[in-house]
Amino acid sequence: MADQRGFTLSSVFRAVARAVPEQEVMVWRDRRLTYAALDARVDGLAHFLVAAGLGCHTERDALAGHESGQDHVGIYLRNGNEYLETMIAGYRARVAPFNVNYRYVEEELLYLLTDAGARALVYHAEFAPQVAAIRDRLPQLEVLVQVADGSGNALLPGAVDYEEALRTPAPTDGMPTPSGDDLYIVYTGGTTGTPKGVLWRQHDIYVSSMGGTPFGTTDPFQSYEAIAAHAASGNGRMNILMIPPFMHGAAQWSTFHMITGGGLIAIPSDVHRFDAADALRVAVAERCVSIPVVGDAVALPLVEEVETGRYDLSGLGAINNGAAPLSPSTRERILTALPHILIMDAAGSSETGLQMSSMSLKGAEVEAARFTPQSDTAVLSDDLTRPLAPGETGGWLARRDRVPLGYLGDADKTARTFPVIDGVRWSVPGDRADLLEDGSVRLLGRESVTINSGGEKIFAEEVERAMMSHRAVRDVVVAGRPSERWGAEVVAVVALEEGADVTDDELVAAAAEHVARYKLPKAVVRVPVVQRSPSGKADYGWAKTMVAS
Repeated sequence: MADQRGFTLSSVFRAVARAVPEQEVMVWRDRRLTYAALDARVDGLAHFLVAAGLGCHTERDALAGHESGQDHVGIYLRNGNEYLETMIAGYRARVAPFNVNYRYVEEELLYLLTDAGARALVYHAEFAPQVAAIRDRLPQLEVLVQVADGSGNALLPGAVDYEEALRTPAPTDGMPTPSGDDLYIVYTGGTTGTPKGVLWRQHDIYVSSMGGTPFGTTDPFQSYEAIAAHAASGNGRMNILMIPPFMHGAAQWSTFHMITGGGLIAIPSDVHRFDAADALRVAVAERCVSIPVVGDAVALPLVEEVETGRYDLSGLGAINNGAAPLSPSTRERILTALPHILIMDAAGSSETGLQMSSMSLKGAEVEAARFTPQSDTAVLSDDLTRPLAPGETGGWLARRDRVPLGYLGDADKTARTFPVIDGVRWSVPGDRADLLEDGSVRLLGRESVTINSGGEKIFAEEVERAMMSHRAVRDVVVAGRPSERWGAEVVAVVALEEGADVTDDELVAAAAEHVARYKLPKAVVRVPVVQRSPSGKADYGWAKTMVAS
């Protein structure tokens, strides 16, 4: 490796760009960028960040796990080449980029940028009014880079146009040398609490979740030369349709998997809303082999469009699902419409990276929420004293070895989430699970959205899967509300298919075929649309508001 501390994401990209310079890395609308062209653009922005005085000021070995020794740049962008360029440029300049949710309102945006201590922000011009409204309350925010997007918003005072920043020459003193210890920061979505910045070493996240370990193996690449040879061989090359926003960690992980193989990332034309027809037109035009989805929120509109028969998807090999479960009915429809493909489900979190997977084929479907864990994944006992043995239930899903350093600025939460047990440091972000007799894991759900009803723990995700078994249900999210009798009771917030004629009792009866009676919703709240994050994750805060009202 170029650095004894391990791989850096910027150097991974550069190694591939030099191995396959003329291959295309990204296609979006009328933009077709080769690896060499995007690498040159990355250089320009990295030069700009260094010239602005940003970089690394304290090396990793002098810091605690929850501390950062680097300046931070927020990426307040929708999908597009600028997002990937900004990420890699930050790594090249030894500045730590972090994701900014473009749906945040003023108060949320102010919280995030304050918590991250952002010194720089790269943002689309459409968000200029939001940035202008809070910049005076962010004394640390010194560098603004605005990406023109046709919104008509003028360049903010003191901001630099993105394309102008890319023309920055190399600094006379040279560029810094990135380290595998440099940070990869991903902010959690905050759907069950305030967002937290998860700090990873770049080497650890790359090897564990971003392509640094070849698919189907347990042995990481040993050098940049090996990565370059892999990309040049074409063995890992794949065209992927990137529907989830890059601000979602799983989308970033999928992207670097593609980059490691010298692959192509195709982006749907419409990045302001999810248009299934637009996405599939791009998938067909670019002969995409893989389509990542985030549960039913993305997969269901896609399969409905596929069912029209207007698309030649004979070259599609897999639909990769993560971050939210696929309902059994949606899985069945996908495999009926596309019987030649593989559905790959992955499980993990911002705090663990990818840690489990399952694969379904037509006629060989896997039980929902059941996964094959990696060797570094275990289920820990309820009291966090030991790993469970096969057949034991009711534990915490955990991962050891390559795990995050901690949460930015939060020593206490870092200690709670990353406990040391018998000398081994684990990541235990809060997912409950059973370890089955055959060594597979049944994922139950996040403890923070568990409903305690009549002394029983009820996992929201399990009830959601059961409710989705009725074909009239288009989307559902489950939350608890206070109950005099039970302490808390389960309520399902349901959006029905257009024109569906079904009673609440019929919906609950369908769910009763899949979960025990005590887990069934005591009430159903009907809404036109279930609110979700841009990535497709359930918004449990919104759901609690709906059931309370």
